[in-house]
Amino acid sequence: MNYTGRQKKLASELQGIGVEALLITHLPNIRYLCGFAGSSGVLVLHARASSPRLAFFTDGRYTQQAAEQVQGAKVVITRNPTIVQACEWVEKSRIGVLGFEGEHLSFSGYKQLSQLLRGKTKLKAAGGIIEQLRAIKDPDEIKQIRDAVLLAAGLFPGVLASMKPGAAEALIAGELELQARRAGAEKMSFDTIVAAGPRSALPHGRASAQSLPKSGFIILDYGVILAGYCSDMTRTVHVGQVSRAHRHMYEAVREAQLASIEMVRPGVEAGEVDRAGRQVLKKAGYEAYFTHSTGHGVGIEVHESPRLAKGQTQKLVAGMIVTIEPGIYISDDGGVRIEDMVLVTESGHDVLTPTTKDLIEV
Repeated sequence: MNYTGRQKKLASELQGIGVEALLITHLPNIRYLCGFAGSSGVLVLHARASSPRLAFFTDGRYTQQAAEQVQGAKVVITRNPTIVQACEWVEKSRIGVLGFEGEHLSFSGYKQLSQLLRGKTKLKAAGGIIEQLRAIKDPDEIKQIRDAVLLAAGLFPGVLASMKPGAAEALIAGELELQARRAGAEKMSFDTIVAAGPRSALPHGRASAQSLPKSGFIILDYGVILAGYCSDMTRTVHVGQVSRAHRHMYEAVREAQLASIEMVRPGVEAGEVDRAGRQVLKKAGYEAYFTHSTGHGVGIEVHESPRLAKGQTQKLVAGMIVTIEPGIYISDDGGVRIEDMVLVTESGHDVLTPTTKDLIEV
């Protein structure tokens, strides 16, 4: 990973808004900037004109891990609270304006920061800058995400075999997660969703003790983390013979998803991608049953910028990786969602998820 390049880009952004240094407390952002994958630490980036200077503060539990993982930053192992040590470093560096991640720092954390700096350094909210950088993936990140997508997709045929009437949703999710770990995944991107029958009408129906019915939809939504990067996919299958009404629902979602995917290319506003699929569902009579946004970015976190939703004006840029996942959810009947991960390329898009979107009966 090109950590040096990321650090220089962030320094340039900070200089543009009059911030001399940035206090970074959000762990995914720390990992993005210097490679540290532990669960406790604070990073400070001093945006000097020549080249940025970074210091990473953590405790003795991570001495070896920080030495192995942190790149481009001085590692400081401290017995004091890391935020205290970081503020001492800020004062010694004579930083006049310190930015902080407003969306990740609690109010009590802000108060503590103010007390530690004692008015010698001005605090300025500078949130979202790193997330904007993270939205555009570099070639190394694209490869890692593609590998995670392929690992997850490779699990799908096996989980289909476990989808039998009477099997518990939680048992299916557990078997999937076991196979994911055996295949090399670090962990799942989120709690696996297995929602069958009427429960498939719950967009985020976590796997429960309920058994699969003899007939109805099953939504399977899952992802894996591989080398720190997430994947995310959804397929909907059907237990028993598909009725005409259910087939109509499924085909409407598939057409909507294809329409939104077709809109993915550089320069297109995120809201336009959402609108394309929503228009298909409106024409098919299901507009009222699509109750969430069309998609989101994926990377170190499973939900990143951009957000593909109504009214979003952010333009797509080559290197972004987004999900496209329209759905229909009808209470007491069932739901359908199909989700792929899509890379924005210089000339259009590349669908990373290789799994078939044909309606499968199990």
